[in-house]
Amino acid sequence: MIYSDKVMDHFANPRNVGTLPDADGVGQVGNPVCGDMMAFYIKVKDDRLSDIKFQTFGCGAAIAVSSMVSEMALGKTLDEAMAITNDKVAEELGGLPKNKMHCSNLGADALHEAIKDFRRKSAPGVRDAAAAAPAHVHDEHEEICSCPYCEGPLEGLKEVCSCRHCDIDFVECPECRKYTNKADAACSSCGAKIAK
Repeated sequence: MIYSDKVMDHFANPRNVGTLPDADGVGQVGNPVCGDMMAFYIKVKDDRLSDIKFQTFGCGAAIAVSSMVSEMALGKTLDEAMAITNDKVAEELGGLPKNKMHCSNLGADALHEAIKDFRRKSAPGVRDAAAAAPAHVHDEHEEICSCPYCEGPLEGLKEVCSCRHCDIDFVECPECRKYTNKADAACSSCGAKIAK
């Protein structure tokens, strides 16, 4: 298995390793098949990631991916950081072997989970409004559909829904049936390709 020099550098000298005890958001993901586990800790100031740390238990590719994701996200706005995808991470690393591409998805997912955690914690007014607002129910699911970022109600049809607060359109993933950002190439929950 051949790794790029950039992958080897981020594996041997990972950036932003550690935790933030006073983190504004924490995201943890894992892959039960390969055993990789990633946790991201973020600090947010003026809608930007002012600090970011990670802890990763996994292979060299998983460590390199976590390090690269942390560098790509640091200083970005929350929306810019949410736009980081597994393809962008792999590209920044100079490519990854096919059997290690899932690592890049885990890194982006862990970062996204930390941002979602921050948004949930920092938007109590949105949660209150969501509780008071009429719930949007999709017949097939028979469940209340809420924005995965701010937990506000989604509006629209089953195929495409929108969150007014986040100004994001969502589509249902054909694999896991969870809602994911329509602009992303892959589902943020399971990594399945999203048809455009």
